[in-house]
Amino acid sequence: MKATDELKKSLHELFEALDRHLAADGKPSEYLRQMENEPAFEKAPFSMLKELRKTEQSPRFHPEGNVWNHTLMVVDEAAGLRARSSDPRALMWAALLHDIGKPSTSVVRDGRIKSYDHDREGAKLAERFLREFSDDEGFIGRTVYLVRYHMQALYVSKRRDMLDLESIRRKGDFRELALLCLADRLGRLGADRESETRQIEMFLRICEEKEKV
Repeated sequence: MKATDELKKSLHELFEALDRHLAADGKPSEYLRQMENEPAFEKAPFSMLKELRKTEQSPRFHPEGNVWNHTLMVVDEAAGLRARSSDPRALMWAALLHDIGKPSTSVVRDGRIKSYDHDREGAKLAERFLREFSDDEGFIGRTVYLVRYHMQALYVSKRRDMLDLESIRRKGDFRELALLCLADRLGRLGADRESETRQIEMFLRICEEKEKV
């Protein structure tokens, strides 16, 4: 077997193993920590995940540190929500890939770290990542939708002008999106679970009201 074929095989094996752990583990972060040491983790597209370890975040909003630390926390929170999901595979992969756009969009402005449009960039990168291993258009599309709109629940109380209810409803399942948004908000050190849950409930109410119109 050629070296390129061996690498491709190892990458697919890693994807399949990760797929299983995301589907079944109570704390997928434990496997992800082990995966960091795999040689394949250095290769594209897994190298996109490696970049998360090098990408710092605002300590005000993310005292847990870099994007990888946050992502591991979000994945574990999402695992706790799997039973409430109608599409747990997409939910879990979106939890893993939701901030994959931050490394290329993060900048320091006025002494603060910003990652404008990381949701849009992340959707493109998440699609690129998943297409390396899957031709399931439905799965890819649903996962990319969640990554693309994972910031929307935050806009309910901040920047309401950026809330795109029409696209949220037309392009996917806003109830699944709410689960990812909740995992994202809870996947931070010091997160106020009661307050964050109320925020997501408000987001759901607004989406449901729009659905009735």
